[in-house]
Amino acid sequence: MQTLYRRLLKLMPRLGMQVTDLGPGAAVVSRRGGRTRTPLGPGADLLTRDDGRYAVTGAGKDTWVVARTKAPGRWQSVPLGDSGARLLLDEQAGGDERQLQLAAAEYLCTQHVAAMLGFYGVNCVFDVGANAGQYARRLRRFGYTGRIVSFEPTADAFERLSKAAADDPEWRVHHLGLGREDTVSSIHTGWNTMNSLLPPSDYGRGRYQRFTKTRTEEIRIRRLDDVMDEALDGIDEPRPFLKMDTQGYDLEVFAGAGDRVGDFVGLQSEVAVLRLYEGSPKMSEAVATYEDSGFEITGMYPVTREAATGRVVEFDCVMMRAKAAPETD
Repeated sequence: MQTLYRRLLKLMPRLGMQVTDLGPGAAVVSRRGGRTRTPLGPGADLLTRDDGRYAVTGAGKDTWVVARTKAPGRWQSVPLGDSGARLLLDEQAGGDERQLQLAAAEYLCTQHVAAMLGFYGVNCVFDVGANAGQYARRLRRFGYTGRIVSFEPTADAFERLSKAAADDPEWRVHHLGLGREDTVSSIHTGWNTMNSLLPPSDYGRGRYQRFTKTRTEEIRIRRLDDVMDEALDGIDEPRPFLKMDTQGYDLEVFAGAGDRVGDFVGLQSEVAVLRLYEGSPKMSEAVATYEDSGFEITGMYPVTREAATGRVVEFDCVMMRAKAAPETD
């Protein structure tokens, strides 16, 4: 004699429902699309909508990769020390060591910054040289929910930035650049994410074909200390963080903070080992300036590397004011 449970399962298709029986006392009921078991290995199955759209490969003990595309190649699951995390690599990942390292550095840098923002209680990030909002979007993906104030001087990038921030009430955008003084200046554009107030150096022209052609755009520049009150308005006990990515102009932005640089609990700056822009500071000068203002390095992550030599061109340098760290028992 059929149980009530079994009779109900048989009734479901008549009501437009798809039923996948998982065994005694268990079933999946869905409104659309078939459900099929896809075996992963001994003692484990994957329930998929259509197994023709998924491919499964092993990646070590009790680990599988499930992809919606064609069958992937071989995968390797690499433990990251004693952290409990694992890195999943396909068989082709090591083909371009430089690309793999730079991608990992970008991920680790954002993860580190997000951790520092949480640890130091940061509630406002000044995103200077925001371009189309890539940095802010990464922070959101890593869990930062506080205020972001982005500054982008070029018209095309600002239009994309505005669209990116439109649905985020805690993300404010300003169509201007920051520098040592309030002024109007010309910026080199057409260089994608590398637009700069500075001309390219001989090394920069030799490295990047994009620097051979340029156009300029007139932009407004303000001092950082002039915009801080507006940016922090409504935040009780502000604890701001300063991110700068201005293609050789970071020290000018920093100088514009004046005495209010002491308000910041941390910063991130792109520092150059090999200078891409004429007149930009070298890494040693930039780091020394930040250290003189009380910041100390917590992380260095390569941004670009020469393919021919392996030399690092630029680092993302993350620094925090140790005196601003929360007291711990």
